[in-house]
Amino acid sequence: MSEDIVRYKSNSNVVYSCKYHVIWCPKYRRPVIQGGVDTRLKEIIHDVAGDHRAEILELETMPDHVHLLVEVDPQHGIHKLVKAIKGRSSRLLRSEFPSLKSRLPTLWTNSYFCCTVGGAPLEVIKQYIENQRNV
Repeated sequence: MSEDIVRYKSNSNVVYSCKYHVIWCPKYRRPVIQGGVDTRLKEIIHDVAGDHRAEILELETMPDHVHLLVEVDPQHGIHKLVKAIKGRSSRLLRSEFPSLKSRLPTLWTNSYFCCTVGGAPLEVIKQYIENQRNV
């Protein structure tokens, strides 16, 4: 089956395909995601995603930021997932890697970048909606 074909998921109320590219950074964009922190962070992200019924499509860490491509149930929402990932990972990583406590007041910045991915181009969707009365 082609990668371009949209695969839909469902829960008891919604059929969906909600994929997001999310990026976030450590406080002050310090390069602290290395030396074992990166490996442990990926484990934590996978655990949290599983708890929130989210599917990780791609995940990569750089010393000063994280890229996550994830599909999330719209009833749980991307914000709740990112908040849970950042919260749990900050707590666990700062307890397991004490150097993170001394270098940073908090592990993560309060903000993150998020955009939807996949699906039809915006113009195609606009045309589809405009032409509904003519069908």
